[in-house]
Amino acid sequence: MSKFSHITITGFQSTDIRFPTSSSLDGSDAMNVDPDYSAAYLEIFTNLPSLKGVSLVFTIGRGNDLQVAAIEKLVNKIIGLDLDSVIEENLTIYKDLGSDSQYRWLGPEYGIFQMARGAIMNALWDLIAKAHGKPLWLLLSEMEPEEIIKVIDFSYLDDVLEKDEALNILNATRDSKLRNIDIAKKSGLPAYTTSPGWLGYKDSKMMDLTRQAIDDGFRLIKYKCGRKLEDDIRRLTLVREAFGEDLLIAVDANQVWSVNQAIEWIKSLKPFNLTWVEEPTHPEDSAGHAQIAAAVAPTPIATGEMASSRITFKQLMKLGGQSVVQIDASRVSGVNENLAIILMAKKFGKPVCPHAGGVGLCEMVQHLAFFDAVAVSGFHNSRYIEFVDHLHEHFVYPVKIERGNYVAPSEPGMNADMKRESIEAYSFKSNERVTL
Repeated sequence: MSKFSHITITGFQSTDIRFPTSSSLDGSDAMNVDPDYSAAYLEIFTNLPSLKGVSLVFTIGRGNDLQVAAIEKLVNKIIGLDLDSVIEENLTIYKDLGSDSQYRWLGPEYGIFQMARGAIMNALWDLIAKAHGKPLWLLLSEMEPEEIIKVIDFSYLDDVLEKDEALNILNATRDSKLRNIDIAKKSGLPAYTTSPGWLGYKDSKMMDLTRQAIDDGFRLIKYKCGRKLEDDIRRLTLVREAFGEDLLIAVDANQVWSVNQAIEWIKSLKPFNLTWVEEPTHPEDSAGHAQIAAAVAPTPIATGEMASSRITFKQLMKLGGQSVVQIDASRVSGVNENLAIILMAKKFGKPVCPHAGGVGLCEMVQHLAFFDAVAVSGFHNSRYIEFVDHLHEHFVYPVKIERGNYVAPSEPGMNADMKRESIEAYSFKSNERVTL
């Protein structure tokens, strides 16, 4: 029986939003020295004024206008659809958004059109969850395994994960989902923070923020690295000497090393007992990651925040170049593709530790992590969700952290909704504080 056929998608608004974070060096690392945290922000409207789907694609300044334009090129495909059709034909819509061969020529399932498709699919999932009155993680968790399988594109994946295997993975947690939902609501999921570790910070600021993070309950802290080895050794020595061996430390090179350089650099950092080394080389170099991982073992290699698609994740896992799977809510094409990646990670026995170092990413990706914990891999000690303490005040329902743990969101949707006053204040056309 039709449940939402009376709800029709009537239009959209896309907005170029930019925050001048480069002025304080928030977000700075060895590759991205002066990022202005930005969002290609999408609102999908319906015939019900109180109901809309919202999402965003995170960028770091210049190029955000290109991302907005790509979204606008694709989004008209969904105008006029009723919500029942969006639910029943979800995978068809997903495929249709990526089927324009001329756009695909510009980047087959990667680049700005891949992320544009993700923005639209995430906004549709946000709309579906809001219509059901549930947070997205709970909506996904309560779906039957067969329903999850129906929204995943297994193209190019059947050499590592077939539909029957994915269904078996989901069926394995069917009987424990209610208990897992209760655990998620009561205990949340552990976070790690990058906020103390931006590369542009002075040592004194880094140490003060590290102390505050520990006091706030964080057990794992990530520090940016990769510009100068002596600087990395100095910074990590300060942290280890002040806070001891019990503090878990990860580092992030943000792709600046060649393969051979990464191997030598990581070996030099081994005395610091790193929980992982993140993005040691080009994000699409799956063979290079595998070579690095083999050479520096047992130091784990983490990557994925800039991996463009499920195919790159497949290669990373298949070749052994990825010890920690770092999904991103807006880099690949949305919820549908991230579901495929989460299932592959379970197949390969890799923990999913989502990337959230950007505006709105904490709010959105937490839903994928909670779904993974409830319906795929359960609760384990290797999962952490990234948290950065920037710009949450601009969201209607900002992420909640208690004693170093993500609190399971309870509001309907995916939590990407921004406050209207923030949209107006930081819309790029009216914002002269961001320097081009």
